[in-house]
Amino acid sequence: MTLHVHISHPPKEQYRAYFEQRLDTGISVTYGAEVPNPPRYQILVAGRPRREELEASPNLRALIIPWAGLPEETAELMAEFPHVSIHNLHYNAAATAETALALLLAAAKFIVPIDRAFRRHDWTLRYELPPIVTLEGRTACILGFGAIGRRIARYCRALGMEVLALRRRSNVIPTEEDEVEVYGPDALHQVLARSHVLIIAAPLTAETRGLIGAQELSLLRSPALLVNVGRGPIVQEKALYNALKSGQLLAAGIDVWYDYPADKSQRSHHPPSSLPFHELDNVVMSPHRGGAQGTPDSEKRRYAELATVLNAAARGKELPNRIILERGY
Repeated sequence: MTLHVHISHPPKEQYRAYFEQRLDTGISVTYGAEVPNPPRYQILVAGRPRREELEASPNLRALIIPWAGLPEETAELMAEFPHVSIHNLHYNAAATAETALALLLAAAKFIVPIDRAFRRHDWTLRYELPPIVTLEGRTACILGFGAIGRRIARYCRALGMEVLALRRRSNVIPTEEDEVEVYGPDALHQVLARSHVLIIAAPLTAETRGLIGAQELSLLRSPALLVNVGRGPIVQEKALYNALKSGQLLAAGIDVWYDYPADKSQRSHHPPSSLPFHELDNVVMSPHRGGAQGTPDSEKRRYAELATVLNAAARGKELPNRIILERGY
């Protein structure tokens, strides 16, 4: 029996060949914004599917979002199609975790202001150092202990840090490799009070939106650092800005924001927040590039994982990384 798959946004030619070479022979794939005729697909691959695509095929049983996360508009639409299961691809977990590590080190070592000064041939910061933090011996709290959070935990352990983790289900048993203490959401304040570093790698849900505010930031031990590669609104915008400006947070590395360009015309100049984070020397700013989406390495990983998932489906296995709409991830 043939498994029919439709991909709304076709990969570039070099990645399409790479992808198709990895598919089992019993899989038929169509591509493009137009619904194929006849619409026989059982699996639709689309991050933001159109109603037309969801209604066209009577065989549709699964939607694969080709990245990690669930767009709000997709969640709202999929609530009308309860018979269609929703799944993510976690191909960018390594890239995102590495970005978190890079942001942590850049923030802790004040790399950006030092680099900026030295490009002006100013040696002052060699002799009058900013309050650089040594991470060895510190404690990190990782909010979100999934595919990304587990990798971040390993990196932090390699730096000689103690690692605590928070996730929705605290009954997850860490592996010996993880070497972390895992807690449920009720322990948030308890864990923050033990931590110098808060690294956010959680999805944005009704429960996590605004979860970290002024009170939570004040619980962190000094010197306090924050890294966010999850979603911006998990941290209350004004509380984050005030904590950085006052020095309560020594520094932060942020890859995810509060306001994004609405279209191409805004991409060259659009502030990521209503507050002037760009004026603060103790924040490292990144334009939501943690997953390295679009790079050759990232795209190969994406299509290799998609092929693996589709091959599993064709062999009658359960699709991984299922999203539960009620939870938001």
